[in-house]
Amino acid sequence: MDAIMKGLSIEIGAYNAMLWRSIAASVIGGGLFLALRKPWPATPVLKLHVARGVTAAISVLMFFWGLARVPIAQGVALSFVAPLVALYLAAVILKEDVGKNAIMASIIAFTGVIVILAGQAQADMGPDAFRGAIAILIAAVIYALSLIIARRQSLVADPLDVAFFNNAVATVLFLVAAPWLAFVPAAEHVPNLIISAVFAFLSMMLLAWAYARAEAQYLLPVEYTAFIWAALLGWLVFGETVSVLTVIGALMIVAGCLLAARRRPEVIAQAEVAL
Repeated sequence: MDAIMKGLSIEIGAYNAMLWRSIAASVIGGGLFLALRKPWPATPVLKLHVARGVTAAISVLMFFWGLARVPIAQGVALSFVAPLVALYLAAVILKEDVGKNAIMASIIAFTGVIVILAGQAQADMGPDAFRGAIAILIAAVIYALSLIIARRQSLVADPLDVAFFNNAVATVLFLVAAPWLAFVPAAEHVPNLIISAVFAFLSMMLLAWAYARAEAQYLLPVEYTAFIWAALLGWLVFGETVSVLTVIGALMIVAGCLLAARRRPEVIAQAEVAL
């Protein structure tokens, strides 16, 4: 999905790619929601859907805007700071002290980010690529909040509800800017938009199913396998190569996140309940 969305973001812009993907996914989800005669969620659950939808929509839009400007593997590697940020956000929400392990983890992960950006500078990818990398880092921070909400949301709503309402909320949010930014994409882009919508909807359902059955600290490390797929697809689809510094930086970020997760494995779960 990242590879398809990167291509669409380059061709029609990240905003229009996300707008039309969200609309298509909302139509798919809405059809299933009505066909199965699903009940309207209670107000507390609906608030979770809105919170997750807004944070996810903003973070994903910024991520794909950045991904259109940097190699996929590099973008995915930078997004790995999200689990570490999620632990800090949970600590802030619960007014927990930050321990020595968390500080060390932050130093390691931040160094990893610097290594990746240094590799980017060494490759002389230009200022646009640097802006893309910064956008992805900001997206990771917002996505971290989305991760905290996701666990709580998945415990009170089934996967279909999660996927439908997240896309519906995103659609409403993106439509606000439609009078100024939206345009109807060419027919050649429609198949990829539909495919990406299906992938997005199914992946969100699968994540919701997983988060309802396991705590975040067990699931987040699995997400690091995305770097392998990102590197492979970036090479096959866009002819991108992965620099040694990107690999080293990604490993440092992952190490920092795992070290932080070992510090207080209960923090995220407690914060999710609080939210």
